[in-house]
Amino acid sequence: MAEETINGAPVTDWMVQKWADEAEAGYDVEKLRKRGRPTLGDGPGAVVPVRMDEASLKALNARAEQEHVSRSEAIREAVRAWTQVA
Repeated sequence: MAEETINGAPVTDWMVQKWADEAEAGYDVEKLRKRGRPTLGDGPGAVVPVRMDEASLKALNARAEQEHVSRSEAIREAVRAWTQVA
């Protein structure tokens, strides 16, 4: 059986014991990382497929990269500005 690793470093018995002791002591649920995508506005988000011509898509990608946001976030920001929704 292959040796288990984390980020290329071998997992030792000492590490496993440390994690087990930590788990047995219990975790503060409020401090645990939340799972899933963050909510957008009120309630769950809806996926809305949109078709774009090549020039518009290239411009969107370039602007999103320039602003250091995802393409989806750039579209959401544009829609908020156009609809004047916070």
